[in-house]
Amino acid sequence: MSQPATVADVAAAAGVSRQTVSNALNRPEVVRPATLDRVRTAIDELGYRPHASARRLRTRQSSTLGVRLPPVHGISGAVLDRFLHALVERADERGMRILLFTATDLDDELAHMERLVEGSDVDGFVLTSTAHGDPRAAWLGERDVPFVTFGRPWGVPDMDDAPHPWVDVDGRTGLREATAGLVARGHRRIGFLGWPSPSGQGDERRLGWRDALAAAGLDDDTEPLTCEDDVAAAASVVSRAVDDGAVFDAVVCASDTLALGARFALGAAVPVVGYDDTPVAEAVGISSVEQPLDAAASAAVELLMGSGRSVLPATTGHRLLAPRVVWRS
Repeated sequence: MSQPATVADVAAAAGVSRQTVSNALNRPEVVRPATLDRVRTAIDELGYRPHASARRLRTRQSSTLGVRLPPVHGISGAVLDRFLHALVERADERGMRILLFTATDLDDELAHMERLVEGSDVDGFVLTSTAHGDPRAAWLGERDVPFVTFGRPWGVPDMDDAPHPWVDVDGRTGLREATAGLVARGHRRIGFLGWPSPSGQGDERRLGWRDALAAAGLDDDTEPLTCEDDVAAAASVVSRAVDDGAVFDAVVCASDTLALGARFALGAAVPVVGYDDTPVAEAVGISSVEQPLDAAASAAVELLMGSGRSVLPATTGHRLLAPRVVWRS
């Protein structure tokens, strides 16, 4: 076609009304499957794309999701970049844009969120880096602003009945499988290096290590090692433990940053498993737990939008995704 396809063109090609095409784009759940297939086939064949500006004026929605871009800490900070890239792709498939903003701390983030909500600049938010005592969920919930978190609502008594939707990766299972894999390879003195508690993700990963040791009959009250997410700090903590008499024939870690520090302290002869499967872990040859970030982004968009092309009113629900261990030694 010499001119861009219109809704009328799609309707004619599919043999349906313009309202049915509109429903197929915005409320596909109300369209019969066979009819929806015809409309989608016509859209693909004609190369039809909805006019974003007209749609925003008609629906009074911005077709935009807000996401804070937090500062990068440690090697594993690059994981959020991969999640954001996947989120942009999945949102674009639904005709949505991602608005990134920065903030110096939680109070500054709340101030940015308030301005975006008051200006009708976003239809909802994707929150990352959840933690105990996180005030953002309560702030958005009180204002009935749709949002989903990438990370569990740590501290909620029953996460399966959380007051807002969330997506997370099962770090406990990931570290349990990593530790069990080391046991299967003949290792018996397997240490753990994580972050100081309370740390939602770190505590879950430590529990996975404990689970695997207990299942193998190796849980002899070995004390986990902890430090901030820093390569030099991790190397120092592990070196001090060895100097104090600790013996490790393998170590599992809460992040690739910690794993790199452990590798520096122990040398390549002692297997180390990290978490996040960063390019650094691959380059150095450290085994690591890989998060399914594309699936996490897809789940976040689905929880916010259902099967349609607009953000739903505030909802609940969750997705807990399984990671996998990438072995390199």
